[in-house]
Amino acid sequence: MSYIVVTQSRSLISEPANLRRVVKGLGLGRIGKTKKHKDNNCIRGMINKVKHLVKYELTTK
Repeated sequence: MSYIVVTQSRSLISEPANLRRVVKGLGLGRIGKTKKHKDNNCIRGMINKVKHLVKYELTTK
């Protein structure tokens, strides 16, 4: 099973409400906060929507 580790790297100030909801749905909310998610299409779509606000990497552990 592979996982995606997502870290918020930029602030949500001046971002629209729909992008704030996506970041909150990923379990983030502060710069530097990190979450580990199972790799699936839903999570990849969420990351694609806010890729300018987060950093991510694919892991197997």
